[in-house]
Amino acid sequence: MKANLNYMLDMATTADIKTELQTLIENETDSSILEAIRTLLRKSRLDPILKQKLTSRALKSEEDIKAGRVMDRKGLEKKLNTRLGI
Repeated sequence: MKANLNYMLDMATTADIKTELQTLIENETDSSILEAIRTLLRKSRLDPILKQKLTSRALKSEEDIKAGRVMDRKGLEKKLNTRLGI
């Protein structure tokens, strides 16, 4: 029963996401962002492995955010500079 409920919740979430994306796209004026979205959607349609990787990364990111595993800009810059030896 729980799996069926999760499926129904996922479907509602999918519909909500599509509605939100449509609104965001309609209001977006930056052509480079729109081009990036188009490229992402085309590639994900053409490459199921890419779609799986992107979905997995997005889900992991959501889990990290919920768990408080986030980094501010200064922290990110420090980490990047350390890796680059700057």
